[in-house]
Amino acid sequence: MKQFLHKSTSILMAFVVLFSTMSFTIDMHYCADKLVETAIFHKVKGCGMDTQKTESKDCELTKKNCCSDKQIVIDGQDELQLTLDKISFNQQVFILAFVETYNNLFQLLDKEVISFQTYKPPLVIRQIFKLDETYLI
Repeated sequence: MKQFLHKSTSILMAFVVLFSTMSFTIDMHYCADKLVETAIFHKVKGCGMDTQKTESKDCELTKKNCCSDKQIVIDGQDELQLTLDKISFNQQVFILAFVETYNNLFQLLDKEVISFQTYKPPLVIRQIFKLDETYLI
């Protein structure tokens, strides 16, 4: 049980470090205020309704684009080293106390410990249930 807990905790912490240092972008394509396409790590293709120009001899017309693109950029953490100079003495005491109590929490106990094995019940002087008996005549 203890090994499983340590392995699962280490895997969880590896994923936390991985996702905290990774940066990525989310691209979204809206067409008429409705989400049409979402892409992670690459640009969206779009719906093909880009701005169109119509040219004739006399004038040039431009249709308004009903589509819009939004991009969300999530930056990861660059520096992971924590210097011990910035940790105060009270924080060091707390970390030490936490580690000690965590280690002592999972110590294995003996399997055959019976706490009441040497218990001797008291001697019965009177039968208490006989004192409370009532009879209807």
